[in-house]
Amino acid sequence: MKNMIIIAQKELRAYFASPIAYVVIAAFLAIMGFFFWLIVSLSREASLRGVFANMAITLLFIAPALTMRLLAEEQRSGTIELLLTLPVRDWQVVLGKFLASLAVLALMLALTLYYPVLLLRFGDPDRGPIIGGYVGLLLLGGSFLAIGVFTSSLSRNQVVAALLGFGAMLILWLIDIAGRLLGPPVSDVVTYMSLSDHYFDFIRGIIDSKDVIFYLSVMAGFLFLSVETLQLRRWR
Repeated sequence: MKNMIIIAQKELRAYFASPIAYVVIAAFLAIMGFFFWLIVSLSREASLRGVFANMAITLLFIAPALTMRLLAEEQRSGTIELLLTLPVRDWQVVLGKFLASLAVLALMLALTLYYPVLLLRFGDPDRGPIIGGYVGLLLLGGSFLAIGVFTSSLSRNQVVAALLGFGAMLILWLIDIAGRLLGPPVSDVVTYMSLSDHYFDFIRGIIDSKDVIFYLSVMAGFLFLSVETLQLRRWR
């Protein structure tokens, strides 16, 4: 546990020692600030549902930028071999890096909390969808990040890792469309695998345990694959 925390702290320092975190956070806040102003101005409603929908799509593009260097850079620079020879387990390396990216994501979401504050100040929004929306974003974002950590473990090139991550996230986001073209029971299975299909209940204020378990399972699954990839590298 101590090793994992040390790795997470190291990665957090690396994020903010370079322009990556600042550029990603600034871009996210600029895009979401525009959507918040546009959607609330046009709808004249004290609601964040439209904002949350667009925020999820924005994370689809931003998550690969947060994760592309986590393991790919270690492999490119050769420090992954040194890291794997230290008395630290592979799962501690993966979880430490994942938690660092999750902390940056949580910070990004925290900086948007002035949206509901403004709505509460000037209107009477339904608090359920606001709470559900932020819970859903954290779970969805965590799933994106876990996918990104896995794709970062597959390549030495950060750009390739980012493209692989974006492709995998996009497929799992849109896979429910393919599910509609298939007949049951295959369609039910394919639709269940969709990251988007489990998200939209959250922004309606419905926090269902099956959706929470789904996202936690996606995170666990892709982090497990990342650990397995590191173990394969260790035995090369």
